[in-house]
Amino acid sequence: METTTRRLTLDDWPEAVRLGLEGFGGKRPDASPQAWPREGQTCWGTVVDDRMLARVTGNSYGSWFDGIEVPTLGVAGVTVQAEHRGQGLLAPLFRALLDETDAPISTLYPTAPGIYRGFGYELVGTLRTVEIPSVHLSGVRRPDGVTTRRATEADLAAIHACYTRWAAEQNGPLTRTGPLFDLADTLTWFTGATVAVDTEDHVVGYLLWHRGTGYDESSTISVDDLVADNVEAASALWRVLGSFASVVGQVRVRTSGDDTTRLVLPTAAWREVKTNPYMLRVLDVPRAFSLRRSSPALRADLAFGVRGDRLGLIDGDFSLHVADGEVTCAPATGADRVYTPAGIALAYAGVQSSANLRRAGLLVGPTDDDPTWDVLLGGRPFHIRDYF
Repeated sequence: METTTRRLTLDDWPEAVRLGLEGFGGKRPDASPQAWPREGQTCWGTVVDDRMLARVTGNSYGSWFDGIEVPTLGVAGVTVQAEHRGQGLLAPLFRALLDETDAPISTLYPTAPGIYRGFGYELVGTLRTVEIPSVHLSGVRRPDGVTTRRATEADLAAIHACYTRWAAEQNGPLTRTGPLFDLADTLTWFTGATVAVDTEDHVVGYLLWHRGTGYDESSTISVDDLVADNVEAASALWRVLGSFASVVGQVRVRTSGDDTTRLVLPTAAWREVKTNPYMLRVLDVPRAFSLRRSSPALRADLAFGVRGDRLGLIDGDFSLHVADGEVTCAPATGADRVYTPAGIALAYAGVQSSANLRRAGLLVGPTDDDPTWDVLLGGRPFHIRDYF
């Protein structure tokens, strides 16, 4: 069987839909789009004759690391026709997709992490859906100096600014900028968009929620986003959800990591009902690390290498110079500290210490620089809030 791997166009839409429905289920779209892939997307497929056997989509995003927007290739829609799985069709697709991007890192949500480890990705975080009985939320204390109201179109920029203030202080969240994010959808997509405002009507938090169906103990409100600048805003927003306690049994919130808004709740009830693991790989070591920032007090010259990249994208030795809050990285030679592709992904995300990477077999070599690496990359919690 002779196959062709190529970039997909609008003419490939019917086959892409067919394969997508086979892989992910759902309903067939009512009509074909006027343009596909969308602006900010690239789609690749493997075809034989007129039949599509596999496909993958790359989304142009940005992710926050150290308060800097790092261009990110978000991989989605990975599908292989059932009869052709396990035949190596994904490798040329990933190679084509990764070769053409200029993003220094790539992320994805895996259904089977073992497949993507072969392409250099590793688990760095989890998007979680948690459930809280609504009756507990009615006990959140009344906030001081913050009230809530329904958002209007005039609040959209302030909502995004609120998200950005939070996201830029973490590692990992998408920046929600670029052609794949449209603020105008916010008010129409959700049942309610609620903002928390201070005494001068400045937005200091927001809540995006779907009401769901029913009005008894089995009914649920789903929250896509709950972001607060401070404890008063968090309390105000949780109280809005608690006001549904007489007609809604549960509130489900999409979150990640250790969500500080949980700290205002008077209950330990926080049951995880769904998880979406998140993977990252480094595509361009010098550029990815040169976009990082550090404490102005940290000064260091670090040498390291990466070995074992099956796609051959990042194997090599590198030098890292840290001074005055800036980080520069360049190719070098002769490094004794060596990461696997998974190890450098975990180190970059700051989610595992050097000691833990060694225990997992993802880092070898001298240990003298371990404390410096841990300080350089481990200073911020890792969060992700957007599923793609």
